[in-house]
Amino acid sequence: MSELEEALTGESAHAAPSHILEGLGEDVVHRQIAGAPHTIYQELWHIAFWLQMSLDWIAGIESAYPARPSDAFPGKAEVERESWEELCQRFFRGIEEAAAISRDTKRLGLPVRCTSRPGEPVRTMTVREQLESLAAHDAYHFGRIVLLRQMCGAWPPKSGGFTW
Repeated sequence: MSELEEALTGESAHAAPSHILEGLGEDVVHRQIAGAPHTIYQELWHIAFWLQMSLDWIAGIESAYPARPSDAFPGKAEVERESWEELCQRFFRGIEEAAAISRDTKRLGLPVRCTSRPGEPVRTMTVREQLESLAAHDAYHFGRIVLLRQMCGAWPPKSGGFTW
């Protein structure tokens, strides 16, 4: 497994996403924590949102960049439409697709057009750079999920996780 694939799916710099998301029920993932802007569910939905955007861009689909930061988080209708289990499955399907792309070394240097914030020009980066950006983004938000789990008394998961 390459470091890029490990950063997307494994324990490169943090606990694996599969461990971070393990054993959580609807009660915990929807719990509002005082001072936290988002729930665990909302954080994973946001991760899955940007994961799909990245996959679209890599596939040559120039999906529109959200007009506002809040547009990249779920509203009440999105939360009601997709269970926690369905959201996790959607994330794992997408991250496996990203990992498969990372293993295709012939594609990593290809250009990717990425839409930008409204009013900003379209950016171009390589497939590798897009996947690296995705891995960094995911690491940030998975760190937030770990902190929220800690605040709920739901960390570490049974399969283990970093506790320091």
